[in-house]
Amino acid sequence: MITMTDLHSATHSPSTTLRNAALRRVTWHRPLLVVSLAMAALAVWSFVGIFVDPRIITGAALWAKPFKFAVSVFVYSLSLSWLIGLVKGSRRVQRVAWWAGTTAAVFLAVEIVIIVAAAAADTTSHFNVSTPLQTAVWAVMAVSIVVVWSAAVPVAVLLFRSDLGDAARTLAIRSGLIIALIGMGLAFLMTSPTAAQLADYHGIVGAHTVGLPDGGPGLPLLGWSTVGGDLRIPHFVGMHALQIIPLIAAALELLSTRIRALLSPGTRLAVMRVVVVAYLATLVFVTWEALAGIPLIRL
Repeated sequence: MITMTDLHSATHSPSTTLRNAALRRVTWHRPLLVVSLAMAALAVWSFVGIFVDPRIITGAALWAKPFKFAVSVFVYSLSLSWLIGLVKGSRRVQRVAWWAGTTAAVFLAVEIVIIVAAAAADTTSHFNVSTPLQTAVWAVMAVSIVVVWSAAVPVAVLLFRSDLGDAARTLAIRSGLIIALIGMGLAFLMTSPTAAQLADYHGIVGAHTVGLPDGGPGLPLLGWSTVGGDLRIPHFVGMHALQIIPLIAAALELLSTRIRALLSPGTRLAVMRVVVVAYLATLVFVTWEALAGIPLIRL
């Protein structure tokens, strides 16, 4: 692990003390940090590829999927790297957290290598069972993402057993990871064959669009369908609870220097409870909407 120590002295102001306590020592899980840095480079490279490579796959620029996955894995790896640094406990507990993170890093790398290789070969990586090789590759991807999901579970358990300090921050971190696990799990809704695929098999099993074939009109860059339901939306909303909810808690701590009511830990905790419930309600809504075949934005 890499450790960075905060060099600023804490003052006696409650809000400043709270922030300094959170920032005094930030520990990063090294393998996940390496993956996140590699993903930053891949994101830049594939973003350029979107504009310089004219090839299209499933209705989108060939390098759009590597770009989106690079950004997603960058954010997830960085977040999980930080969360593992928050785990408190014995050396054995720390090793469990370290190995969970390392396992996630390895299998995230496997997932990305396959996605980039598929793009380079001018084919799709997801849902592709058109040949024995493609079936094996898709199976490796499926196993990899299950392992990544499973690796986050012990981290979540250890965070529930760790003292994370401020109650609002604790709620944000724990609930953010749990909702992210739910969001990751929602991806499995995309893996079942559609009625059209069962009726007319063409080597693709599974889809993210509900009610229509994949590859139709979608939002720029994101690609989310604007004419049908899209299961990538609840997957995205759920996964990024890991960043959004803790960032809201951090914003409340920063605002406590300007808004007197937020100096109270109880007030911040109450606000975060509302945020978590609202976020869960949003996730339920966008999941229902996608399954019902309704686009988030109709164009």
